[in-house]
Amino acid sequence: MSFLVEENPAKHRFEILVDDALAGFAAYEPRGEVRIFTRTEVRPEYRNMGVGAALVQGALEQVRQQGGRLVPECSFVRAYLERHPEYADLVITAA
Repeated sequence: MSFLVEENPAKHRFEILVDDALAGFAAYEPRGEVRIFTRTEVRPEYRNMGVGAALVQGALEQVRQQGGRLVPECSFVRAYLERHPEYADLVITAA
């Protein structure tokens, strides 16, 4: 099983492809260099397989590479950040 995380700026979200099929997305509201993550959704057939974690990790890595910051309004993204303090430098409290 291969994962690919890509940003879809037109839809304001990061998408994860599993073996070339859209498996989920992490939606955000852009505020300049800040992204406010509002919702993460993984299709039922891909749940409990690490797809959500791979999606958030890939999104956070891309935010970091682009020099951006984020506000984790989405509970899934917030929970991921609590388990992965190495991304704490990307978080701001409000945009």
